[in-house]
Amino acid sequence: MHSWVRELLSFSLLSLSAVFFVVDPMGALPIFVAMTQGDSEEKRRRMARRAALTAFVILTIFAIAGTVIFRLLGVTLGAFKVAGGILLLLTSVEMLRAQQVRTRIIPEEEQEGAEKDDVAIFPLAIPLLAGPGAIATVTALMGRAGRTLFMVPVVLSIAITCAASYAMLRAATPISRFLGVTGLNVMNRVIGLIIGALAVQFVFDGFKDTFPRLFA
Repeated sequence: MHSWVRELLSFSLLSLSAVFFVVDPMGALPIFVAMTQGDSEEKRRRMARRAALTAFVILTIFAIAGTVIFRLLGVTLGAFKVAGGILLLLTSVEMLRAQQVRTRIIPEEEQEGAEKDDVAIFPLAIPLLAGPGAIATVTALMGRAGRTLFMVPVVLSIAITCAASYAMLRAATPISRFLGVTGLNVMNRVIGLIIGALAVQFVFDGFKDTFPRLFA
């Protein structure tokens, strides 16, 4: 097997795991169930579909154009990786402590969503699925890809994650009942640990990009 094929497969696995765990559709399930109590099954299905499609569009736009936007603003990719890594690290700490992740949604936004008739765009798509951490992750991954061929796995990872998010939101009630509060908290802690490792890697990559001679 050629080295570039192994590198592509490795980067594809990294992209899928990073995007999926940072978007964390499992963490959105309890909030989605709470905000859609009393809604019909058909309405919940429509909201889940619109939320997944909206999250896909937002994350894909930032993945493709994010590095250009930050270049225009004078922000280096290394600096953005460090900032994104710190943000993900804060998210990881909150998940490991089984607390509501305030870097994704705050209680005021959750309350507003509970009072809305349609929660597909806000707060489900933004900021629950396509939140700051997810945007930072796809942008950093696209900057790390370098070659055009390696950008394809990032977009595919976004598509797969959003499709999985739709499927999980469709089955939100039975999944929540099956796992219970304890099961969901255990899952979130495991995901939080993985996100913490990704955060440290992003910070390390950011410093490496900013100070290449130091890490030569």
